[in-house]
Amino acid sequence: MGASKTQEFSERDNRIARYAKALAHPARIAILQLLVQKNSCVCGDIVDELPLSQSTISQHLKELKDAGLIKGDIDGARVCYCIDDKEWKQAKAYLSELFVSFTSPKCC
Repeated sequence: MGASKTQEFSERDNRIARYAKALAHPARIAILQLLVQKNSCVCGDIVDELPLSQSTISQHLKELKDAGLIKGDIDGARVCYCIDDKEWKQAKAYLSELFVSFTSPKCC
């Protein structure tokens, strides 16, 4: 995150930003929806479910994993992915707090 001065912001704000970045692509949303729907670890089936190449899916999985929303376990030559339950709950709480904190504007 280098020159963006992220150290000037709270850990909470940085985590929300990581979640938002991870959620900022429709392919990542589709991957998350697939993992939520399966409600178990998915090994290799993601490529069969989405109209993307393996390399593209791998890049999106990396972004989701870097944000902490998913986790992956190595199973031989394969990596199995699933929702990271603890981080998922934290993301839900932080994002909910952000959206619920809005009240009707007193301007514009």
